[in-house]
Amino acid sequence: MTKKNLYPHTLLNIDLRVAITFLFAVLTSTLAFAQDKAIVKGNVVDEAGKKLFGVNVSVLGFPGGSSTDDNGSYQIEVPSGKDIELAFSFIGMQLKRIPARLEPNESLSLDIIMQKSSTPLPAVEVKDRQRTPVTFIKLDPKSVEQIPNASGNFEAILKTFPGVVSNNELSSQYSVRGGNYDENLVYVNDVEIYRPYLIRSGQQEGLSFINPDMVESVLFSAGGFDAAYGDKMSSVLDITYRRPEKFGGSVYLGLQGAGFHLEGLSKNERFSYLTGVRYKTNQYILRSLETKGEYKPNFADAQALLNYKLTKRTEISLLGNYSFNQYQVVPENRETEFGTVNEALRLTIYFDGQEVDKYNTLTGAVTLSHNVTDSFNIKFIASAYRSDENESFDILGQYFIDELENDLSSDNFGDVAFNRGIGTFLDHARNELDINVYSFEHKGSLQSQVVDWKWGARYQHEKINDLISEWNYIDSAEYSLPHPPDNIGGAGDPNQLIELQEVIKTRSKLSSNRMSGFIQGSLLLGKSELFSVTGGLRANYWDLNDELVISPRASIAFFPDWEKRWNFRFATGIYFQPPFYRELRDFQGNVHTDVKAQKSIHFILGADHTFLAWGREFKFVTEGYYKKLENLVPYKIDNLRIRYFGENNSDGYATGVDFRINGDFVPGVQSWASLSFLKTEEDIRNDDYYKYYNSDGDLIVPGYTFNDIPTDSSLVSPGNIARPTDQRLTFSLFFQDYLPKFPTFKMNLTLVYGTGLPFGPPGEDRYKDLLRFPSYRRVDIGFQKIIIDEDNPKDHRLKFANKLKSLWIGLEIFNLLQVNNTVSYLWVTDVTNRTYAVPNYLSARTLNLRLQARF
Repeated sequence: MTKKNLYPHTLLNIDLRVAITFLFAVLTSTLAFAQDKAIVKGNVVDEAGKKLFGVNVSVLGFPGGSSTDDNGSYQIEVPSGKDIELAFSFIGMQLKRIPARLEPNESLSLDIIMQKSSTPLPAVEVKDRQRTPVTFIKLDPKSVEQIPNASGNFEAILKTFPGVVSNNELSSQYSVRGGNYDENLVYVNDVEIYRPYLIRSGQQEGLSFINPDMVESVLFSAGGFDAAYGDKMSSVLDITYRRPEKFGGSVYLGLQGAGFHLEGLSKNERFSYLTGVRYKTNQYILRSLETKGEYKPNFADAQALLNYKLTKRTEISLLGNYSFNQYQVVPENRETEFGTVNEALRLTIYFDGQEVDKYNTLTGAVTLSHNVTDSFNIKFIASAYRSDENESFDILGQYFIDELENDLSSDNFGDVAFNRGIGTFLDHARNELDINVYSFEHKGSLQSQVVDWKWGARYQHEKINDLISEWNYIDSAEYSLPHPPDNIGGAGDPNQLIELQEVIKTRSKLSSNRMSGFIQGSLLLGKSELFSVTGGLRANYWDLNDELVISPRASIAFFPDWEKRWNFRFATGIYFQPPFYRELRDFQGNVHTDVKAQKSIHFILGADHTFLAWGREFKFVTEGYYKKLENLVPYKIDNLRIRYFGENNSDGYATGVDFRINGDFVPGVQSWASLSFLKTEEDIRNDDYYKYYNSDGDLIVPGYTFNDIPTDSSLVSPGNIARPTDQRLTFSLFFQDYLPKFPTFKMNLTLVYGTGLPFGPPGEDRYKDLLRFPSYRRVDIGFQKIIIDEDNPKDHRLKFANKLKSLWIGLEIFNLLQVNNTVSYLWVTDVTNRTYAVPNYLSARTLNLRLQARF
């Protein structure tokens, strides 16, 4: 009899064919790189003979490149046997072009003298160091197009950055430095973006708001951000959509969906448009989940950015987005093997019923911008957001808990040895949530020779209607669990009382108003060595809980005039997060309108260092941080669902250090690696509990609500406990490569590793969350063939091809190593009231084909 693998979720279960293919591709790239190359090397100086550091050296029309080191020296590998043109470029210097032709393995010494450019540098070059907030990272939007991405959402690129954690490849949600998903700010063109709230899992989640085809610039801060940004405790993602300069567009098609975008500018250059339509279905990926059934996910959105110049100094713009997301599943069966070597178990479930979820959102914003002078700008923004969310399911499951034969010498190894228990559960929900948010705000900026000022004021009105009706029922071996004390007869007894679990039936309506404002100033100090100083004050008032909070924030950056290119920064501030709605609702569905704002005090110290390695420029970034957390609302996380306690009864902290290095590990293409260490804990007030030992010597922990406390019991104060986002170590890598002889063949790889998050049994007792998820391990890889290269245009025989800027086809392999990552646990119980935590695994290895064109 064939031996069965009892533990398919281990890292050792790797498809050899995929691993060999991957290694062959790497070896092929390495061997090709070593053949038919020549070398050019030398020194670069200015007209005075001073050695120049950081001069870019490249071969025109070919990928890759190099740069000069501290001594002005460079070395670059170039194609042999063909005419090439070497290019030397440096800020403030004239571009130098040198034609050459080298034979295979030939080495050429070439010294270059750079001459000053006759075109003066813009005066803003120095001031740019001040304009960019010091705690922000600039992202390249093109990286999203290249990264292997199972969710299809823009936020996937953030998950490779230090301090950012996401253990669910199907979701766009992320946590930053110990925060949760609700603690992140997202802006698109100064408009705050919201997300649906009823989503429980990644497979239900559709398209995020951000359309990658429309993005021009990206700023991201993991903490210590300026007062100009809103009232959240963890991070800011600031997106600016592109301003079209001519007609263009793109189209893509893949196994996960399709989309297109169009952009253009009128002849008089007063009107521009940028539109995009996307469709996504993750049905193909969902088929790899352990729960088999009929999945029907359909997600689509359409958005547009329209700009019109009323005058030379006045412009009006309209940003609109409509998103339709529907998730339907009719589950059939599930089989999961879990446990240990000594106790190998299998859970088998047969389902009946279905789930239908709908999340429809509408966002609109009108912005009027007027340049009073070249340095004085004012804006007025009116925006509206509506979310209509419905969650409906009735799922009946009949489950069998079996113990498997674990004797390797047995012919029945891996088969069922005996049954541990059988049972039935029924999950029911009819939930509706309607959210309407209307806002009007004013923003202004004034740039002077000494101080740059920014200010703003905002009024926001919210209307929320929430209807919750959900419960579950468990029947194990004809016993309802938990069964009441007077339940004597069992399932056949007509007097049996049925007790439902986790019953929530509430209806809530809220209407409230918020007012907020800020003012901040920035200035530069020094000449050769620069200090950039920013300070600001932010205020927020919410009439529902009658609370006013004041948030001072400050940052300072030091740019020393050193040859080694260092800069240092320090940021601090008080970050209040007033509750929105979910923080007000407790486990029973009750809404507590007296919940106050959570508070986080940031202390961040960081440094950047630019250096040369292998003749190429790299950047090393590090930040250490400590966040003092006060007045927290405790919560538990189940997959993507955050359940709050509904009261401010916790204090805590988050501390850690992040590292990131990026540069051309392979000449001409950017890659980066991130490493983060984190520890976050909280002390929940009034969470003491009693424990005692029964007559058999068993430890009994009934919880602090236990009424009949034995005399020999002892009171336990848990003190600091790990927060649900306490992921101690994370490492991520985004790596790009290409075949040197065939640079149109490219490879992109992402690797993510994170230690386990804390979890515990269902319920509100957070002190029981002493277990840890298995480590999250994920490798995705993508291969691309560039058919038409935007950076190297050529004439094509087909006329339509000459109208395309770029065209490429790609193959993506998600979860290359076939690791079964755990996203949550299903808790099942047998008749002895023993509870089992059965892991819910994420997606298995899947493929995706993708074709994209730009015109």
